[in-house]
Amino acid sequence: MHRLLCLLMAFALPAVLSAKESKKDRPNFVVILCDDLGYGDLACYGHPHIKTPHLDKLATQGMRLTSCYAAAPVCSPSRAGMLTGRTPNRSGVYNWIPGNHVMHLRKDEVTVAAMLNNSGYDTAHVGKWHCNGKFNSPAQPQPGDHGFNHWFATQNNAAPSHKNPRNFVRNGKSVGPMEGYACQLVVDEGVDWLRNGRDKQKPFFLFTCFHEPHEPVASPDKMTAGYSEVARNKLEAEYFANVENMDAAVGKLMAALDELKLADNTLVFFTSDNGPETLRRYGGAARSFGSPGPLRGMKLWLYEGGIRVPGILRFPGRIQPGSESDEPVCGLDVLPTLTALAGIERKPDRAIDGTSFVEVFTGKPIRRVTPLYWHYYNALGAPKAAMRAGDWMVLGSWGQTDQRGGGFFRESDQKLVKTMELNHFELYNLKRDRDQKKNLAETEPARLKELSAQLVKKYREVQAEGPEWKFGK
Repeated sequence: MHRLLCLLMAFALPAVLSAKESKKDRPNFVVILCDDLGYGDLACYGHPHIKTPHLDKLATQGMRLTSCYAAAPVCSPSRAGMLTGRTPNRSGVYNWIPGNHVMHLRKDEVTVAAMLNNSGYDTAHVGKWHCNGKFNSPAQPQPGDHGFNHWFATQNNAAPSHKNPRNFVRNGKSVGPMEGYACQLVVDEGVDWLRNGRDKQKPFFLFTCFHEPHEPVASPDKMTAGYSEVARNKLEAEYFANVENMDAAVGKLMAALDELKLADNTLVFFTSDNGPETLRRYGGAARSFGSPGPLRGMKLWLYEGGIRVPGILRFPGRIQPGSESDEPVCGLDVLPTLTALAGIERKPDRAIDGTSFVEVFTGKPIRRVTPLYWHYYNALGAPKAAMRAGDWMVLGSWGQTDQRGGGFFRESDQKLVKTMELNHFELYNLKRDRDQKKNLAETEPARLKELSAQLVKKYREVQAEGPEWKFGK
């Protein structure tokens, strides 16, 4: 199937490399994506207790982003958005995907991995996939069908927990029971690929997707014990240790880049797929002690706490060590950024919502053609769509008090996705009110009218493009 996809992609991607693309010094890319890591969960983002020395070091070596956004407030759409550069509703990934569900990232979507692969990059995905329901089945595309030459993945969470998982699949073959913690196993796979599996004559893209700190959480006893004096209980201590264990895995990956003398020509981007989970929102979420920091909302909300996440960039010689940027950067920007750095001039033959953030490396603003936009029909709270234009964030709702949230996409939800209209709006100035405490809808009527009209236009455009899924097939 992978070979077939590559043939199909030839119609959308360049058949030959330009002179710029064929340079041997094209950069490598390592994108590290956490699962449910909150804006306030790292020491370098203000957490008072969690120890994250390796990520703190990464931030001092590069740039800490203070307005970094996920593509969605929930996992599967966020991942689909990052891979395609497209607001995930365009591709039909409307919600998180349970096992054996009809929803998936369709075969004809163009991913950053496929674009890089077709232009001479070697590619690998290690960790959580969550872009299909029928995992490791010919019924739906798998990581290898979306441009990854090597993949070591799970459909959703590590099972039965982060400790000793038994549901990993490597290139279509079940791995079986493994010993260790998921984040360490994922990084070990990535490091082994860097050392022994990749084509060393090619630049590479390594997509590292941790399961941590998503439930069901499991952490090393020694790390957990280290928080006994500061955590409110053992469950919170285990969450803190879970983030620390993930941080240790990042340290191992960075050490491998140094050892293999790859760090100087590698862009590293660390971030999260959405905001932190709410404690006891569902039965298994007993250890969800993540923090959105000062932000309003959490995972599943379209307020800042659901979509604003940690973001760290390191690119030696291109990004000043110890720098910081408040320029809005989004997971949707990964595809245009990486392909621009790789010298790929041909663009996908469809709407792309992200924009290259290369300008941020030198402290310049991003030149966005379209404002950042989020769209989640199942959001907690009233807002179901949001748009950021400069310092302003406008949010639109259906004019109902429907809280929703938590369930997966059902056939009846297609009507909500395809027909509901925005008719109530909130407005915030994030430069003056990052925590969204003051709704300016009544005091800024002209601005509200302008921005809400833009939001409605984008909402209807995306709503019209999203496909309808055929259930039972």
